[in-house]
Amino acid sequence: MKSFNLSLVTLACLSVSAFAHTHNATVNTADSEQSLERISVYGKQNDVVMNSGLATKSNMSLMATPAAVVIVDEAMIKAQGVNNLQSLVRNISGVTQAGNNYGIGDNLVVRGLGANYTYDGMYGGAGLGNTFNPTRSLTNVASIEVLKGPATGLYGMGSAGGVINLIEKKPQFEKHNEINIELGQWQSYAMSIDSTNGITDDLAYRFVAKTARSEGYRDLSNDRDEAYLSLRYSLDNTQDLTLSGAYIKDSIAVDSIGHPIRIYNADSVAGKHAGDVTWQDLMNDPKDQGIQLSDSQRQQLADSLAASDGLTPYTFGHAGLISPMANDNKGEELRFKLTHNIDLTDNLFLNQQLQYRDYDTGFARQTGAYNYVYWNRRGTINADPRAPLVMDGQLYPFAARRQEYRKVSADEHSWQYFADLRYDFNLAGINQELLINANYEDRDIRFKQYSIYDADKVIKNKQGEQIYQGTLPYILDIRSPNWANGRFEDHDPLNTANYNKTVSAWGTGIQHVAYFDNGFTTRVGVAFNEIEQSYEHFGVDARYRASAAQPTPEQNTSDQGATYNLGATYMPTDNFSVFINHAKGRTAYGILNSISGSEKDLDDSESLSNDLGFRFKSFNDQLLASVVIFESARTNLQYTNPDYEEGVSAANVARYFYDGQEQTKGVELDLNAYLDERWKLNINAVYQDARNQKNPNDERNFNTRQKGVPYISAGTWLSYTAQWFKLAHPLELSVGANYVDKRSTHSTSFGIPDGYVPSYTVFDSALSYKSDDWTLQLNVNNLFNKAFYSKAMFLGGMPGDERNVKLSFSFTL
Repeated sequence: MKSFNLSLVTLACLSVSAFAHTHNATVNTADSEQSLERISVYGKQNDVVMNSGLATKSNMSLMATPAAVVIVDEAMIKAQGVNNLQSLVRNISGVTQAGNNYGIGDNLVVRGLGANYTYDGMYGGAGLGNTFNPTRSLTNVASIEVLKGPATGLYGMGSAGGVINLIEKKPQFEKHNEINIELGQWQSYAMSIDSTNGITDDLAYRFVAKTARSEGYRDLSNDRDEAYLSLRYSLDNTQDLTLSGAYIKDSIAVDSIGHPIRIYNADSVAGKHAGDVTWQDLMNDPKDQGIQLSDSQRQQLADSLAASDGLTPYTFGHAGLISPMANDNKGEELRFKLTHNIDLTDNLFLNQQLQYRDYDTGFARQTGAYNYVYWNRRGTINADPRAPLVMDGQLYPFAARRQEYRKVSADEHSWQYFADLRYDFNLAGINQELLINANYEDRDIRFKQYSIYDADKVIKNKQGEQIYQGTLPYILDIRSPNWANGRFEDHDPLNTANYNKTVSAWGTGIQHVAYFDNGFTTRVGVAFNEIEQSYEHFGVDARYRASAAQPTPEQNTSDQGATYNLGATYMPTDNFSVFINHAKGRTAYGILNSISGSEKDLDDSESLSNDLGFRFKSFNDQLLASVVIFESARTNLQYTNPDYEEGVSAANVARYFYDGQEQTKGVELDLNAYLDERWKLNINAVYQDARNQKNPNDERNFNTRQKGVPYISAGTWLSYTAQWFKLAHPLELSVGANYVDKRSTHSTSFGIPDGYVPSYTVFDSALSYKSDDWTLQLNVNNLFNKAFYSKAMFLGGMPGDERNVKLSFSFTL
């Protein structure tokens, strides 16, 4: 994508948005007339969000919906003063950080499994194993809906965990103009505008723009410019069109490592933790195969150990392992969408959406800084290079080895089309809905990567001759790094990835919903999907991988199959309901996976979900609580047959098996309440056990906990509004707490099987004053200045923000 001048784009670009299409109709039942509100996927809610179309694309209240759906409204977003999706997950049970090793992007998981990101139901980037990933802001977002579990039949190609749907702001015919200014710590500031009005009686617009700058905690800067413009045209009282687009340009600092865990393996020292060992325990390899240390060096190594080594990250405070050669992730996104809604008859409704999206990104980052201390790996103690660093007879106990820097450029563009035709009817005194849907999507990704290494990287040809050795200097002390001089290109980079990957999918489905007079609601949905993938390899550096150096012809694979969704809800009273749901989804195995023509077609990844839920509402529909017991799994995962040997095994010996899975079991709680005009409350909590059951041949990693997924997480936000100090308008005081249990770093293959990121509890607060025309709000986050790790990284943890303050002022014209 070509770079754009934001000053021109601010005036010219169009914002992606879809119109919330709401119908009102009267349906005759056998006993009486019942007024039903027609609600599309784009959502409509009262104070505690009693309705959503996300799960069914139909006019179903949350009390009757046989699926786990959680919604965060605009009031909550504003009260907490959050600007990005990652900060909002505290309000949604079962949604946690994925434990990525980039420090950028919305790598979130739902119930321990991957998430599908959408804007008003349309593809919003990443998912399915992408290694590049935008960080989504909430500038043009009115609310967030999360559907847990597979929804292939309704949303096309998606991840197993569920759908995170961002509902964007829509054009309104009533005039509204708002300017917002934000000031915060770390030289953070932002200014935005939100303007909407009717141009004519039939045409309305909405324009939203924002520019934001921040030096960031630990100098992790974040700069972003955004512009959105949408136009809604009502052709008549039965149909309308919305044309919209978005332009986003950001630059986000990359911290791939955070604070690493020192690689000390207690099992190699008779189970002794690092705080208990002596230099005599740190024996050299008896077969003289590993690094041989002198007695004084073993003493030096023992003296360097802390009790937390091999268990939790080594704390640097504000410091980090971010090389000057690392470049910010610079992303540029352009989206256009056309939405058409039409009431064909009083009971027949059609919604169509066509979207084009282009995302261009590039960054340079480190992928490792492994501080090896002591490890008996496969019968050899401290086997080089997985060993303490010794140079010229000197031991460097805090050195980092096996470093790699990667420079990535990627361009993804996608087309997506959805059509949903819904017919509402009454048969035998039963209100029913029939939804027929079709979808097509195509993603095309051009990906290129270069790598540089330290001296541990040695590549030899078939004759055993050395043809490459890394030129990066070792980091001699992770506490005070000595960085390499020059630019990335000065260190003999290798082209290690160079390909184009396309993934196309189409599907069609049918869904039936019935509302029985005895309180039962049933939903049956069946869909058929086909996914085609192609992979064209353009060649890489022969010194990196000679067998893959030359370009290869485009390879193709495809798979198809059916998915379904079965659910029922029973409401014995208006205030209580119980639901069950069983769903199967299908999606691509991975967006960036290569395809070899010698292999059979790769089977698609599948997913299964079972839910048993209970909902309760009270206070005149101003309190809604749900408890859901769930079991979710990503199934049909590929792993290698250990008995297969390329070029040797017989044709009937399978190269891969496809019965691996990732599975999560647990229970979720969500509660939203507007108890009266003064009190508002949000509570959510989850217990989940996420397990990697992919490869039964891998004894070290099979049935281990998924990286970064806590057993328990919980959050609450309480607001109280009162007329204080004889002010003309009331003050709103809010306090919140967020608890996250310890998270596994899933590092068995690196000798620290017990590594984890500690649990934490962080308290936040807000104080706001709202007059008729302006609002002043103060947010104080991490109120008690808790030191914590917000994410489990790869062999480490990402430090969370220290106590910080943000002041925002908005003015309505």
